[in-house]
Amino acid sequence: MFGFTPEEIEAIGLPLSLTVLMVWMLLIIWNLAKESKAGKFGTFVLFFVLSFGMLGFIAKSIIQKIIGL
Repeated sequence: MFGFTPEEIEAIGLPLSLTVLMVWMLLIIWNLAKESKAGKFGTFVLFFVLSFGMLGFIAKSIIQKIIGL
C-alpha cells in the first residue's frame, strides 16, 4: 500500500494508534474529574491512579530504546 511493506505500516501504525488511545483515555479522565467536581487533589489522584498503566507502558518503551532492544 503506497509503497510500504506491512512491517513498515505496523511500525508506524501501532505507536501512532496507541498514542491516540492514550490521549483519548486522558480526555476521559479529565471529563470524569470535571463532572464529579473532584477538585485539585481529587483530579491529581484520578490522573495518577488511572494513568499509572500508561506510564508503565511509556517507561517500558523508553527503557527499550535506551538498551537498544
